[in-house]
Amino acid sequence: FYRVDPYGFERPEDFDYASYEAFFSRYLVVLTRRAIKWSKLLKGNNSIQKSLKVKRYIRKGIPNEHRALVWMIVSGAQTNMEQNPGYYHRLLEGEKNAKLLEAIKTDMNRTFPDNVKFRKTADPCLQHTLYNVLVAYGHHNKAVGYCQGMNFIAGYLILITKNEEESFWLLDALIGRILPDYYSPAMLGLKTDQEVLGELVKMKVPAVAELMERHGVMWTLVVSRWFICLFIDILPVETVLRIWDCLFYEGSKIIFRVALTLIKQNQAFILEATNFPDICEKFKQITKGTFVTECHSFMQKIFTDPGSLSMATINKLRETCREKLLSQG
Repeated sequence: FYRVDPYGFERPEDFDYASYEAFFSRYLVVLTRRAIKWSKLLKGNNSIQKSLKVKRYIRKGIPNEHRALVWMIVSGAQTNMEQNPGYYHRLLEGEKNAKLLEAIKTDMNRTFPDNVKFRKTADPCLQHTLYNVLVAYGHHNKAVGYCQGMNFIAGYLILITKNEEESFWLLDALIGRILPDYYSPAMLGLKTDQEVLGELVKMKVPAVAELMERHGVMWTLVVSRWFICLFIDILPVETVLRIWDCLFYEGSKIIFRVALTLIKQNQAFILEATNFPDICEKFKQITKGTFVTECHSFMQKIFTDPGSLSMATINKLRETCREKLLSQG
């Protein structure tokens, strides 16, 4: 039982139980305190108005028992679901695109092989739920269809909401509104945001940008999975969920805050790299260890470390980076 975390993920062989226990006993105190505050805020009426207080609460973490509800409300998924009753089930009952089904089926066994709830032997086996959510989404958003990476995101949503229809609407919120064009066939939004990160690193951690340039390392090589999987399988589960709390409320700039914090905190370590493979290896290393496991202090850091980062700045950079990419064809 110990080998599996509360979300069903098997812990790796080299999992450091001692330091995790030490962190978690401290974190539990925080969680308990937050849970009381959230219960008062929600007061059983399950609605939240956006406010500075709510933003502050979300940055400090949503307790697991309220997480699905709060994500649904702040992302707009709840409203969409209520305005489209029965829509999800109609998508599943309608005509299907055989190619899409095939692509989704192929990825089923590749989704979280290390999670006991997604095994064929599990009861209930979440593969079936995941398949439905992805099939429905592919028919709902034909421009996107299905693209690798979406299976991991939908899988996480299912683990948290334990609800098929809610997972569908949250996936829609992420892909349709929060993340600009990450999963369309050309992935222009994703490529743009990787370039944007490169520009931000030039501004905020110039020595690392210079190192990357000197060794000809493209940003896409080291960070594309950060963006595509929204840090799933890259950072510890608790940390990813805390990042998503903010992502649903504050939008895609949170991804840049996380990426910049990882790079800035580990600047000296990254700068030890002397060649191309070395740099790639360092970027794998910086997503492990106590700094990222201690999700509470990590989240405080992402709002202080990178300094100011306005949506206006990001949108301006997005425009110039997108134009550059399009002109390169």
